[in-house]
Formats: sequence, structure tokens, C-alpha cells
Amino acid sequence: MAYRSTVAGRTWSFANLKTVLARATPRRSGDELAGIAAVSDEERIAARFALADLPLATFLHEALVPYEDDEVTRLIVDTHDAAAFAPVAHLTVGGFRDWLLSDAATPQVLTALAPGLTPEMAAAVSKLMRHQDLLAVAKKCRVVTAFRDTLGLPGRLAVRLQPNHPTDDLRGIAASMLDGLMYGCGDAVIGINPAGDSLAVIGDLLRLLDEVIQRHAIPTQGCVLTHVTNTLRLIEAGAPVDLVFQSIAGSERANAGFGITLALLREAHDAARSLQRGTVGTHCMYFETGQGSALSANAHHGVDQQTMEARAYAVARAFPPLLTNTVVGFIGPEYLYDGRQIVRAGLEDHFCGKLLGVPLGCDICYANHAEADSDDMDTLMTLLGAAGVNFIMGVPGADDIMLNYQSTSFHDAAVLRELLGLKRAPEFEAWLQRVGITDGGGRLLPAPERHALLADLSAR
Repeated sequence: MAYRSTVAGRTWSFANLKTVLARATPRRSGDELAGIAAVSDEERIAARFALADLPLATFLHEALVPYEDDEVTRLIVDTHDAAAFAPVAHLTVGGFRDWLLSDAATPQVLTALAPGLTPEMAAAVSKLMRHQDLLAVAKKCRVVTAFRDTLGLPGRLAVRLQPNHPTDDLRGIAASMLDGLMYGCGDAVIGINPAGDSLAVIGDLLRLLDEVIQRHAIPTQGCVLTHVTNTLRLIEAGAPVDLVFQSIAGSERANAGFGITLALLREAHDAARSLQRGTVGTHCMYFETGQGSALSANAHHGVDQQTMEARAYAVARAFPPLLTNTVVGFIGPEYLYDGRQIVRAGLEDHFCGKLLGVPLGCDICYANHAEADSDDMDTLMTLLGAAGVNFIMGVPGADDIMLNYQSTSFHDAAVLRELLGLKRAPEFEAWLQRVGITDGGGRLLPAPERHALLADLSAR
């Protein structure tokens, strides 16, 4: 079915729904690489006019990736909640944008609506939005999760403490953990990207995390970001696994490139839940995504990269996770060329994820060969903080020496919390005050010379 619009006396025609979506997308290098982007700003605007007039229900009847060929499409279609969708079923995409920005779209209403929205609907409406629209709606979307502390509450910002080391050296990792904790970071998770796949080394990392968390009664969770099959093997061996990590994407073929299926994720979710290691909640999955992952695997089915990213959130919400984050600029300039494109993508991802009921955080980052710098990351970090992002990264010096990319630092998180008046997860905030890292108002205190954490982690 062709879609048409008339702009300045010229009629534009778009062959199908995926073409309209691709042409309506703000400019980005990945869609240009795939050969599906608008060739001019005029065509981009014409596609947005066509998209705005499209009934929202169209996405329930025209699949971008065939139902018969793709288990992610089947998941989206088979789990759609028609009753939840009913309040907005009569709207066009443009009308849906206006409704989302209205006072009728309260946090409670948006929470109830989420199961009735498909990723394609969320992606479509985001393409009609300015930055401030994305911020205003995302701010109203609240997704609260819990394991050993509670994440996503209004007025709070969590941080993943990311103590990576290029050789998985336990002392080096312990030093970074100490640094982050003394800056009040780590309430989202203390999460290590291992340099290798050795199960013995990953087991040692898990035991280090567990020992520190348990010895100091830190209300947080640990995670080693290895492949889900490794985590399953470690669970079977009795390792202290809090969260199961996995990178996910928006098509079956792209997920196959990650070595996963929905059935495998379900097995891992059930295995982690059975350990019952949470104290205030049972959310035990940690997913990472990123625009361009499906395209880089040649598994995008001709769909624009932002819509494919939104489809990954359907995979995430099927296994209600504690954490999901878009590693927004990590893949490189082939997919998001510069700071402007990275900022836009981060705001889109956060909006779409939260609208779909997924607890979205963001690794505000860029590859070293991208046309971006720390000022761009400051801009995105501040915008996301204002929009209520669930968590960001805390990396020593903002420079990950194992993954070789630029992210946000412990200092950045402290500045953002101070600037916007944001608190940490409540259980973690109380622990920081109890052990003397912060005062009663959540402000960092000078570290005493023989603080228990200093003595313990310095001895490693």
C-alpha cells in the first residue's frame, strides 16, 4: 500500500509503511548507509506529513518484518493488549503526539497504556517530535523496578558503577569500585564487562562483587556482562549471580547474531528468578541495546535503525528487567555520525523505551573516531537527567580503558545530581549516609582515612 502527502504543491508517494518511517526519520548516517534515508529535507518533511495522518491502528495490520519469518514480530503481535490500546485506538500518529503532550496523558494513564502500544507506534510518534516533546513525555513515563534497591522513582537518578579492567585484574577492578562507591555511585548495579570469556575468571569476578556487597551490606546488585549461556553455566555451578545480562536487538536474525533466542532468554530469566537473591524485588535481567545493531548484522529487513531499536524494547519488556540501557554512541559514526545525531538518538531511545514500559537508562557515550566530544555528552546527560532517565554510567575518568570508548564519569553523575536536585535509589542513599559517605542531604563527605571500604578494598 502506497502512502502519499502533498507539500508545497508537490505530491510525494512512499511505497510502504517502512519507507514512510525511514524517510521521516531525522538524518542519521546508519540509514544513509542502508540506502533507506530521505534524499532531501523536503522528502523528510513530506514523509512526516504522511506519517502524521496515518491511523495509529495501521501498525496492528501492516508488519514491518513478516510475522511468519520473525519471532520478535510474533512476540509484538501476540502480546498486544487491545484493551490497553483502546483509549488511543481512534487517533492518528499526529493526534497521538498531541495527546501525549496534553494533560490527559498523566503518569498513571501512560503506565496503563504501555501494554497497548507496539514499538512501531512509539518509533513513529517520536519522529514527529522535537527534543522538548521527547523530554516532556518521557518525564511523565515512570517505570519502577527493584532487586536490592528500588530504581526509577521520580526525582531519582541511579548510576551503574562500571569498573572494567583490560586484563580483568581483581585489584584494578577493586580500586575502581572503591572510587565509584566513594562518589556515591553504584545504586543501579556494579557491572563489569569482562575482557575474556573464561568461566573461571568470570566466576572470580562474580565472587568479588558478591563478597563486597554482602560484607558491607550494600543495597545494590552485581553483574558480570558475559553472554547469557555463560551465566547459565555459572548458575548451574553455584556462582553468586544477581542479574543475567544480554545484548538484544529488534529482529530474530539480529538476535541470532548475538547467539540468543527468546526461549533462551526465558530459560535464563527463570533460572535467575529461582535463586531468589533479591531483597526488595525480583527483577533480575539486564539488557543492553543500541541503534545500528540490526543494521550491522545485516538483519534490519529494510527498516530504519531507530524503529529496529524500539523493537528491541519489546524483547526487553517480555522479561521484565531491572535495567535496560541504550549504549547510544558505542557502535560508531557509521550509524550515528556526530554529537548531534547521538543526542537525538539518545532522547528517542529513552522516550520510546519508557513509553513502552521499559526501565530505560543510557550509556551516554561515543566511539573515539566519531565527530563528538565530551561537551556533546554533557548536553545529552543533562537533557536525559531532566527527562527522568532511570540510570547512567559511572566510568573512572569517563574513559573505559577496556572497551576503549568515552562515557560518563563518577564526577559527571555527582554534578548532574547536584544540578537537577536528583537523589539516589532510596535504600542506597540510606546506606551511604549510614556509612558516612554522604550527609543527611545526600551530599558527598570527605572520605575518612580508615573508612571500612577503604580498608577492605585497598587491601585487595
